[in-house]
Amino acid sequence: MTYFRIVIICFSVASLTSAKAQHFALSRLFYPNVTLKADYTVPSSLNGTQDYGVSRTGFFGIIPVHSEVQLGYSLRKKFDLRAVHTVVLAQYTQIQPTIDRKNDPENGYKTLSLGVIRLQASIKDRLWVYGGGLGMTETNETFFSPQPFFWGGAARMHILGLRTQIMYGSVLAYNQKLRFVPVFGINKGLGKHWRASALLPFMANVNYKATKWFNVDMLAGLNGYSGGFQVQTPEEKALRRENYRQIKVGVAANAHLFTVLNVSLEAGVTTFRQLRTFNSARENLTSYTPATTPYIGASVRYITSRSRLSSKFTRRMGLGEAGINW
Repeated sequence: MTYFRIVIICFSVASLTSAKAQHFALSRLFYPNVTLKADYTVPSSLNGTQDYGVSRTGFFGIIPVHSEVQLGYSLRKKFDLRAVHTVVLAQYTQIQPTIDRKNDPENGYKTLSLGVIRLQASIKDRLWVYGGGLGMTETNETFFSPQPFFWGGAARMHILGLRTQIMYGSVLAYNQKLRFVPVFGINKGLGKHWRASALLPFMANVNYKATKWFNVDMLAGLNGYSGGFQVQTPEEKALRRENYRQIKVGVAANAHLFTVLNVSLEAGVTTFRQLRTFNSARENLTSYTPATTPYIGASVRYITSRSRLSSKFTRRMGLGEAGINW
């Protein structure tokens, strides 16, 4: 669902690999960047008589807003080096399902969200990641039936060198109902060119770095959306909710071009799909399982330079000064 995708993005940005397929190092949090993305799911059988497909377009931005390094002295007469780094995350997506390869305006959605990720590190407390955000999903037909969602979480990170990092924590999220989700992540270098990453239970990824400017991802992850819409009849105006879930398995080729651009092409299949519509009382109205089908996607990311404060943060906390591993 929508908030699942955002949680995946935010916590993956914090330590591992993006759910949108581009591979990167921890240093991505220290570069202002924005990604434009589009993907298309090929229509497949919905109920034996109709086809169902989905297309998405949108952007995701990361903006560092604060970096600070402090030297402290505790009552126990011990020095402590403390650093904090905060980024704002903004996301907008337009979702357009199709029935029998025709756009159905009632089933089109837009989703907008804003979140914050904060890294806090010190010699005494090590490295923690905190995050939270809120947003809404709304049908294209009206502005009067928004589906709000929010999420918040914390995770402890252990940096076991430039080749290995692990993370464990939990996420509390609300989208139609409250959910508590424990998370565990690992980012492990395997030889000179390979790296494996996972953010369980959301996603997993294996990256092959062919050259300094080109790499390939083999990925799997949870995806989907959740939104609300209104149905107006002569008798009443009724509120409906719709959930769509899927698992995506694919391969993405990523090229880092002209210093500031990262271009990605992705293809694979979506499976374990579910489309469900229900009313405000959560009574199930329809439930379908669309067939497994291929998808394709593309994205372009614009990357600026790292700030002086961000560079100071990474040097002091031992996160490394390696360039972006896109």
